[in-house]
Amino acid sequence: MLNKNDESMRQDYFNYILNPNLTYEYYFVGNANKQAYDFLITANNTNNKFFLYGPNKSGKTHLGLIWTKKNNAIIYNNDLQEMLDLKKNIFIDNVFNNIDEENIFHLLNHCYLNNLGILITSNKFLNQYNFKFPDLSSRLKSLMNLQINLPDDELLVNLMVKLFNDKQIIVKNDEIFNFIIKRAQRSFEKIYILIEKIDNLSLEKNKQLTIPLIKEIL
Repeated sequence: MLNKNDESMRQDYFNYILNPNLTYEYYFVGNANKQAYDFLITANNTNNKFFLYGPNKSGKTHLGLIWTKKNNAIIYNNDLQEMLDLKKNIFIDNVFNNIDEENIFHLLNHCYLNNLGILITSNKFLNQYNFKFPDLSSRLKSLMNLQINLPDDELLVNLMVKLFNDKQIIVKNDEIFNFIIKRAQRSFEKIYILIEKIDNLSLEKNKQLTIPLIKEIL
């Protein structure tokens, strides 16, 4: 069982209806992401230049969009000149995906020169990426590094609640969460994959979500 009072769990999990919404109200803060959330959203930092690492599906984009709205920032989409012309705070999501290293370097210099904020997210640590443009590596290392850690039980359960609600799956038995938590890998990405499999099997067999149904997957 989870280290929560059952009645408290039932109230928290079943009255907190989540939609596929990437706004402030739908971001759940737990031990795994609290430090990153506090630095980016609640603290008044003089340093407004961040590099955020987190595992796949850990909510980096969601948190980045909250930061973007809070800081009146713009999202980088390989539109370097537009970013330079607008002179606004910048959010770069998943930086090592189809990266133009020189463009990112120019954007970082632009933010330092104009005292602008910048948030860069990645599912890789800086030392895991093979830079072709060494100056970019140095620039990125100058940012405040934040990290989303592996999730604890509470965060995984709330993630499942959100995913089930996104798929309009009604969970009538809260023991389902305990059952999954005891057997599933503690990974944001693995939980996403598992819920997708559960959804597909439920649709295929036209059955409600039950522990026997989940046993066919786990």
